[in-house]
Amino acid sequence: MPRHPSLSAATAGLSADVYSALAERARRRGGTIHPLHVGDTYLDPPEGARAEAQRTAEHPRLHNYAPVQGEPALLAAIRRRLAGRYGHDLDPACLQVVPGATTGLALVLAALLDPGDELLLPSPFWPLIRGLATTRGCAPVEVPFFTRLGEPGFDPEAALEAAVTPRTAAVYVNTPHNPTGRILPEPVVDAVARVARRHDLWVLADDAYEELVYGQPHRPLWLRADLADRTVASHTLSKSYAFAGGRVGFVHGPPDAMRAIRGVQVFNAYCAPRPMQLGAARALEEGDAWLAETRRLYARAGAEAAAALGLPAPEAGTFLFLDAAPYFLPGEGLPGFLERCLDAGVLLTPGPAAGRDYGTWVRLCFTAVPPAELTDALGRLARVLGRSGVSRSDR
Repeated sequence: MPRHPSLSAATAGLSADVYSALAERARRRGGTIHPLHVGDTYLDPPEGARAEAQRTAEHPRLHNYAPVQGEPALLAAIRRRLAGRYGHDLDPACLQVVPGATTGLALVLAALLDPGDELLLPSPFWPLIRGLATTRGCAPVEVPFFTRLGEPGFDPEAALEAAVTPRTAAVYVNTPHNPTGRILPEPVVDAVARVARRHDLWVLADDAYEELVYGQPHRPLWLRADLADRTVASHTLSKSYAFAGGRVGFVHGPPDAMRAIRGVQVFNAYCAPRPMQLGAARALEEGDAWLAETRRLYARAGAEAAAALGLPAPEAGTFLFLDAAPYFLPGEGLPGFLERCLDAGVLLTPGPAAGRDYGTWVRLCFTAVPPAELTDALGRLARVLGRSGVSRSDR
């Protein structure tokens, strides 16, 4: 029936202010503002990966369309990286370059889930995944999870099991994790696998932070024999190689799923940007030393931020997640607390962006600003929290 001027119901809850409703106020405020609300970095990518390093003299037709599946040089570099890191020789037909992991996950949802399906979201979660599911017409089913691991009496398998309905089609698993900085212990992954197999669910593995692990390497879900036939893994160069502006990621999974995902991409983005794909290939081929140094810098920044907030150092990733309720003033809620942080010169992400059960929590990105600015931001935040003893770490 005629619809104008009504909008799609799927967009009703979406907003460009998902990371902070205070960003515009911060721009008007002026003065020092440390933007710790968005997962970004102060670093430039490895030199050979940068936009200015891609030359038409070296790459004829540099600005033409790339092949839908991806540039051959990048596809080869990805396969070599996965083989070198995990000892896995990926079937070339099961690999797809995508224009950023956000778009990649949207394509995966479009290929594997139908409107009306339910997607299990262990929470807190990466803030955009809920909106991606909603845009597809799927129902995101939030399951408080990562902040409960280790809690007496918490049973990860039972928590997921209780959320499954006849409409459940998939479970989204992000490890290493945004926003808690945790890596799922193997027994917890075992529990996820049992639920997925018991109910014949797809597993959407978000591996955005796989290269930013500060202790023992983790084993990705897609390498497990009991999950290989149902897992589609999403990767990005945005986090590990400071390449967010390049919009290059890749996904891989079972052959039938990948054929569907490739077909969906044709009718959405068609291909990832060719110059940036060539830069991404060079990052993977030439960026090992750069990555090792970046991992060292990020680990130190994470430890400093955790000490300032009274939290354990992150196991991986670029975020910390804090229940700010103990620091609220009398009668104050999360909006007022975030306003006080902004008045002190620090922007944080409100916890509800990562799940409805986190109405008193905040997320902080410790890689968004250079070390000296991070130290200043943490000092300002410590004053808001009423914490003392925060000092610059030995760099």
